[in-house]
Amino acid sequence: MTASPALRQADVPSLAHWIGGKRAPGTSGRFGDVWTPATGALGARVPLASAAEVARAVEVAKAAFPGWAATIPLQRARVMFRFKALLEQHASEIAATIAREHGKVLSDAAGELTRGIEIVEYACGAPQLLKSEFTENVGSGIDAYTLRQPLGVVAGITPFNFPAMVPMWMFPMALVCGNSFVLKPSERDPSTALTLAALLKEAGLPDGVFNVVNGDKEAVDALLLHPDVRAVSFVGSTPIARYIYTTGTAHGKRVQALGGAKNHAVVMPDADPEMVADALIGAAYGSAGERCMALSVSIFVGDRIADDVLGRIKAKIGKMKVGASDDRTAEMGPLVTAAHRDKVKGYIDTGVAEGAELVVDGRGLEVPGYADGYFVGPTLFDRVRPDMRIYTDEIFGPVLSTLRVGTYEEALQLVNAHEFGNGVAIFTRDGDTARDFATRVEIGMVGVNVPIPVPVAYHSFGGWKASLFGDHHIYGPESVRFYTRQKAVTQRWPSGIRAGAEFMMPTSK
Repeated sequence: MTASPALRQADVPSLAHWIGGKRAPGTSGRFGDVWTPATGALGARVPLASAAEVARAVEVAKAAFPGWAATIPLQRARVMFRFKALLEQHASEIAATIAREHGKVLSDAAGELTRGIEIVEYACGAPQLLKSEFTENVGSGIDAYTLRQPLGVVAGITPFNFPAMVPMWMFPMALVCGNSFVLKPSERDPSTALTLAALLKEAGLPDGVFNVVNGDKEAVDALLLHPDVRAVSFVGSTPIARYIYTTGTAHGKRVQALGGAKNHAVVMPDADPEMVADALIGAAYGSAGERCMALSVSIFVGDRIADDVLGRIKAKIGKMKVGASDDRTAEMGPLVTAAHRDKVKGYIDTGVAEGAELVVDGRGLEVPGYADGYFVGPTLFDRVRPDMRIYTDEIFGPVLSTLRVGTYEEALQLVNAHEFGNGVAIFTRDGDTARDFATRVEIGMVGVNVPIPVPVAYHSFGGWKASLFGDHHIYGPESVRFYTRQKAVTQRWPSGIRAGAEFMMPTSK
């Protein structure tokens, strides 16, 4: 990702890190290119942090931690209240930044930001969320209670597909729990993270409590190896999630690493075909398929419902508007980089070579006025087999693969056999089938007639199997447990102390 010498001379803005409450220019001498997906133009240069720069951010965060940890939860929550108001005040400009650097359309960028704000709103309940337990007289004159105390410096490593929402899955809860935070956003669309940092400062967060270091693997490894980083949250692909988890835990860190997905939709014969068609087209092609909860596989139980729904999807694809990110009439934008566009096209080539039926081909899409943009149109495959790469691999693009089976049990077995276990949906009118599916399916997040079952802010998000490494799901109640340590205190005061030493195991008898 290092820019060529010619591009380094281009008249494009240079971004920075955010350390100690202010922008910090990069000192490593290495830069990455931030492209504009709709046009293919170079939009900015981002400094790629060295290990020394990461260490500086951690040092600043460590110095800020004691004061922030001693701040009462109500005051921490008030910072989040002000931060929420600022996010809403600047929502249009943040969405425009997301759309410009990522490529998703403005309406989708605004929706992403809204979901992130909901996590901030949940974090505003810190005084309630951090309440502990107390039991009087666990023994004669002895009381017991628990504390939830912050860890110290924690880090977040986030992906390109949600430059606002996924960081906000992490740092609001980490901060209200009393930790200081170092964020390493994706180097493909880093500007939003810097905006969030500036708004946190404006909301009253003390300098050094939240820091941003831009970078690549060198920055990631520096965070994983630094002894003062106590915990790491990650969202990205499964190979990197596995690496983050094994490396981080080997160095004594608490790690939650969310990996890849191959989300299925099981469509029963009794499903409403129009509802299913609308659900699948939105869930498969929204954000150009660059969502970890995108439905990329549909399994139809029976040919009749398959033929009906696929016919409707094909017709709807023909009416879809694919365009530039700032086109308010567009329903889908470009992919994030030229390399990723070519990778997705390569998967379509592979699907054809492996014998799948290509119903709609998105490889030849042309958007007038945007010949250099990273566009791939909505693509639909039918009669896919489980051994095909378009079924086994996470494509992360606007490609929907369709399988046909004869029975519900076959569909359930297919879902459970896949290595990923992130999200799944079933479409049916039958409550018994839905209940059995929700009980028996080996997937972390389940939708019943809901195509993208992302839990709301006050529940927690996370998959199973190769989609999650670690013991805690992200945001919601699980985040309090991840970002704090429990301490149990058992106390007795002198008036209740009996004379004489006791050598047996203490009991409440």
